[in-house]
Amino acid sequence: MPDLLWDDVKDFFDPDLMGALPDVSVEGTSVDDWQAVFDLVRSSGWAWEYLEGRVAVPLPPAAEVLSRPADSETVNLQVWPTSGVLAIFRPMSAEEIDFDVDLRELQGQAGVDILCRFLAAVGRRLGKRVVMTAEGDFGNRVLGFDPTVDRVVLMADPQLS
Repeated sequence: MPDLLWDDVKDFFDPDLMGALPDVSVEGTSVDDWQAVFDLVRSSGWAWEYLEGRVAVPLPPAAEVLSRPADSETVNLQVWPTSGVLAIFRPMSAEEIDFDVDLRELQGQAGVDILCRFLAAVGRRLGKRVVMTAEGDFGNRVLGFDPTVDRVVLMADPQLS
């Protein structure tokens, strides 16, 4: 049985209501947690690309990425958990893992299932909550992986309209 059903959460997957790129985060992290995410990406079979600015380079250790000077090129770890679905990790701080997903790529029950599997994979690897909020609205948690129940759960009323 799926963690969430499309009919119950479709408002949370509406780019007009949530913004096309909702924010996903894991709080209370460390360099070791970032390294665990890097290791997960490398071992998962997902397609991925690490970019410094616009240049693809080999993925360095998390400690190296997170200790880059403030005026360095921005870095992104682009991950495709399945064809046509992109998550973009932005390693800026050891204390929080942030990434975006594009709701336009996650429509219908198949999209919900892909997102749930991806959030669960990250959350299980870290043993931490992975929370999605509307784009730019970091206080309004809508759904996320809860390690205490080992699944993705609703964190807000899905009837936004």
